[in-house]
Amino acid sequence: MAKFYFKNARKKDEAYLQPQEQTIDFLLNYSKSLNVIEVGTLQFETSLN
Repeated sequence: MAKFYFKNARKKDEAYLQPQEQTIDFLLNYSKSLNVIEVGTLQFETSLN
């Protein structure tokens, strides 16, 4: 999943779309801690931190 964030976009947008490594770490850690529970038609999202 980390490689997805590091993929280069088109060359003209490359300068604008280079995320810092700490941004990537934050997104990956957040996605690992997110828990979604479905009860019937409802969804409950919780962060396990």
